[in-house]
Amino acid sequence: MTVSETTQTSSAEALRPHAEDAFADELKALAAADDRPRPERWRLSPWAVATYLLGGTLPDGTVITPKYVGPRRLVEVAVTTLATDRALLLLGVPGTAKTWVSEHLAAAVSGDSTLLVQGTAGTPEEAVRYGWNYAQLLANGPSRDALVPSPLMRAMAQGMTARIEELTRIPADVQDSLITILSEKTLPLPELGQEVQAVRGFNVIATANDRDRGVNELSSALRRRFNTVVLPLPATPEAEVDIVSRRVDQVGRSLDLPPAPDGLTEIRRVVTVFRELRDGVTTDGRTKLKSPSGTLSTAEAISVVTNGLALAAHFGDGELRPGDVAAGILGAVVRDPAADRVIWQEYLETVVRERDGWKDFYRACREASA
Repeated sequence: MTVSETTQTSSAEALRPHAEDAFADELKALAAADDRPRPERWRLSPWAVATYLLGGTLPDGTVITPKYVGPRRLVEVAVTTLATDRALLLLGVPGTAKTWVSEHLAAAVSGDSTLLVQGTAGTPEEAVRYGWNYAQLLANGPSRDALVPSPLMRAMAQGMTARIEELTRIPADVQDSLITILSEKTLPLPELGQEVQAVRGFNVIATANDRDRGVNELSSALRRRFNTVVLPLPATPEAEVDIVSRRVDQVGRSLDLPPAPDGLTEIRRVVTVFRELRDGVTTDGRTKLKSPSGTLSTAEAISVVTNGLALAAHFGDGELRPGDVAAGILGAVVRDPAADRVIWQEYLETVVRERDGWKDFYRACREASA
């Protein structure tokens, strides 16, 4: 088997395909129907990129599924930013689809979402600039052949979109190495007396968490290099239920889980619990609640429901029931065993116990909490 055959096989069987692979048919249909001006080296026009993210129906009847459910204007501002020479910073609390939007933007703009730097407290400067093949470096000294380009360096040379995840977790001195790249569009190579200049089409999408601000704040100099778009939590319960339902369906199909009859009932219940505890008040506004330490994000709701579907499929009759999601909710809510458990028990007894149609859910949560 050749290397290309191995790559094709692994892509086809990937547990979580890249956006450009998972939605290749939609991207191809959009490109064929797209007759609007495209920035240099963009696969689609800004209008088509926004349509890819927000969904729509093309003139030939092709349905583009929504990748992001939220304010259209935010997506338009994000896409327009990438069409300029200003980098884009997606900011929001955990679970607001920052990574998801970043990946799909890169897939639609450049056809490649894999030029990625994952930010951590240990991210070295080489991950942002370049490193060295030390065997060649020792044997022949500094040369282009010995240089190992970072994803950003490759994006600069090819006029593509690079991604940086969790920017505020990267050490401050490494963050600062981005300033020249973003302002001058140049990456100096002092060891070689050369530089890499970004070609047209290059840009950067970064994500950051505005609740847990990570290890390092952004300097004002670096923040000025970004246009910041804040991704909010879903505005309404209906919007959040729609998001969870869509993602659970996608994840379930990738895991070969059968669709659960009446699964929407439990999805609504999970979303209601998360929103009430997150907002500190019941849906009807009558009862104030204490909020646990966890974020109770939409992403966590998707995980709880997906796990419940797996339980129903493998250890039940295939129908998603309260007992299938109770343990997952408990794990998402009770992060601090002392304080969060008290908050959860109080919520069960004062809200869930008295709510019509929630008796089975109440019993399942009590059993999971025992």
